[in-house]
Amino acid sequence: MSSLFRRGEKKVPRERLVTLIGKPDCHLCEDAQAVVAKVCGDLGVVWEEKDITQDAELHREYWEQIPVVLVDGAQHTFWRVDEDRLRRALAG
Repeated sequence: MSSLFRRGEKKVPRERLVTLIGKPDCHLCEDAQAVVAKVCGDLGVVWEEKDITQDAELHREYWEQIPVVLVDGAQHTFWRVDEDRLRRALAG
């Protein structure tokens, strides 16, 4: 079978990376952090936080959408993080 028709291999949770982009003193960011920490902790997924006030490029790109959640570098969601949706994204 040609490689064009093969599906990509699924990543296991420990190979995933979730990035939470936010800023200090943001209640939506705090809510998002709680969800990301819980889901990633349950699944064994590595996650990181990035502060738009410390990164001009992130500020330009996301300042109207924070908090923003990236999964493996691709935007997953913004403003509100749905726990079940994030779990599905990381499991699949």
